[in-house]
Amino acid sequence: MSAVSLAMPALRKDDLLLHYDDVGQGAPVLFLQGVGVTRHAWAPQVRALSAAYRCIAVDHRGIGGSEGSLDGLDVDRMARDALALVESLGLPRVHVVGHSLGGVVAQRFALIAPERTASLALLCTFAGGRDLARPSARLVWLGLRSRVGTRAMRRAAFARLVSPESLIAERGLEVVATELEEAFGRPLSSPPSVSDRQLAALRGHDERERLGELSGIPTFVASGALDPIAEPRFGKALASAIGSATYREWAEASHALPIHNADEVNDALRAHFAHA
Repeated sequence: MSAVSLAMPALRKDDLLLHYDDVGQGAPVLFLQGVGVTRHAWAPQVRALSAAYRCIAVDHRGIGGSEGSLDGLDVDRMARDALALVESLGLPRVHVVGHSLGGVVAQRFALIAPERTASLALLCTFAGGRDLARPSARLVWLGLRSRVGTRAMRRAAFARLVSPESLIAERGLEVVATELEEAFGRPLSSPPSVSDRQLAALRGHDERERLGELSGIPTFVASGALDPIAEPRFGKALASAIGSATYREWAEASHALPIHNADEVNDALRAHFAHA
């Protein structure tokens, strides 16, 4: 199956304009990002996997190049946006990879379109909004610090929020923060305005009682042991609720697992797709 040749492909449907990247040939893989992050943060995966897979990374409505009404934004709408893109590309089935909020959107995608879901890879994510009801003290502290204070203070706090301290000690805060900004395509100190709406959509969505319905879909769940946002216990609970999912935990990793541990994550995804 050949990739779409447009330089900047987009889906237009009703009020929706979805920008996406479509790179490579082979079995299609749909990549869904988390709160306040564009499709470009999947670059480490797209670069490595597009030699063997058709990699489709999309911006949710209201972020990056995508537009659309944000009134009543919820996880279901984001999942149906993704499904509209898959349908518009004429893809009968796709591997779906989601990070954080994108992982919850991926679960919803699979629940509304199981026949189109070849497999699920759920990275640093949750079974639903209830997992965020009682954030850890570290998450509260760093989350607050990432939104108040000087630009440098906010930037440093966000870098620490998604990165293991061992990596910061080894490479230096400035190097780690700069690499994250290059991946995110924006300053760490300035989250896009849609972030709060996306976070509200995540907090308001929880259908863990239905996750057993995904047991027939090959599923890989990954967590970073040091992640203060999507704590490993959430990943374990998610894998358990699905029932048939494979779970893996990276010991020296945090929320930016697909960026900081890209080679290992990419190898795991290749193995998962091949098994599926």
